[in-house]
Amino acid sequence: MARVVITGGAGFLGSHLGDALLERGDQVVAMDNLVTGETRNIEHNFGKDGFEFVNADVSNYMWVPGEVDVVMHFASPASPIDYLEMPIQTLKVGSLGTHNALGLAKAKGAKFFMASTSEVYGDPMVHPQTEDYWGNVNPVGPRGCYDEAKRFSEAMTMAYHTHHGLDTRIVRIFNTYGPRMRPNDGRVVSNFIVQALNGQDLTIYGDGSQTRSFTYVADEIRGFLALLDSDINTPVNIGNTNEFTISELAELVTEMVDTGSLVTYHDLPVDDPMQRKPDITKAREHLGWEPTVQLREGLEHTIGYFRELLSEDAQ
Repeated sequence: MARVVITGGAGFLGSHLGDALLERGDQVVAMDNLVTGETRNIEHNFGKDGFEFVNADVSNYMWVPGEVDVVMHFASPASPIDYLEMPIQTLKVGSLGTHNALGLAKAKGAKFFMASTSEVYGDPMVHPQTEDYWGNVNPVGPRGCYDEAKRFSEAMTMAYHTHHGLDTRIVRIFNTYGPRMRPNDGRVVSNFIVQALNGQDLTIYGDGSQTRSFTYVADEIRGFLALLDSDINTPVNIGNTNEFTISELAELVTEMVDTGSLVTYHDLPVDDPMQRKPDITKAREHLGWEPTVQLREGLEHTIGYFRELLSEDAQ
């Protein structure tokens, strides 16, 4: 049994991670300021032995009484709508927040797990993306607040590893989707599903030829736990290698929801990546991990979640 602090513990990924850790017998301290996280993601754990919730902003000084075995840093706005509206907060949680979380891990003698992102590759000039690719990021563009915050987070994590001997993990996350996504978070999967369920036209930015590799949340969490339990200190891609165009995703969602939605096209945002696909050789060889949930199956679960959520919100 380990006592694990999860920053961003009420968010989409943080809450699923907390569930998985509790299920395997660990204790969880979920820390979140609820700017993008939501209590409904974790309220099923309130009152359970081994679960604590702390309302706190990790960009400020953070402390957790008692023993801590692992600090998993997931706090950050993670969708374009959020980080474009909160660029300074995004940079602060990626810099000050990461520093504070690392400081807690160092003080407690705990393992540190950094949730990074495929966005560190920017609009990649290497395809698929391997962990040794340094990326093609515009530091002063509108997405730079998120991309550079995560790149700095990785650099700070590795500095603590090499200088202080901290036991660290870094995961690069690729386009994860599933239940507990926010309906208005601006990510393409939630956008398309909510628009289709509401009988609205689906919004595609650009011509729809840009690609993404979508990973169902249950697969992603399995990858996190495999990496956490490994001895790999350098970054590891955890993502699905099945690559889809945005147009293909739109067609699949409209088929599965079947509300007669059409597609509208709008200008592509600045610096929006044209391709995204992970090379997961490292995860396969060293973690024994690979995704198992196909896109249609994952979308079925996600559509069901949003259908229920929209129904509850309408009451």
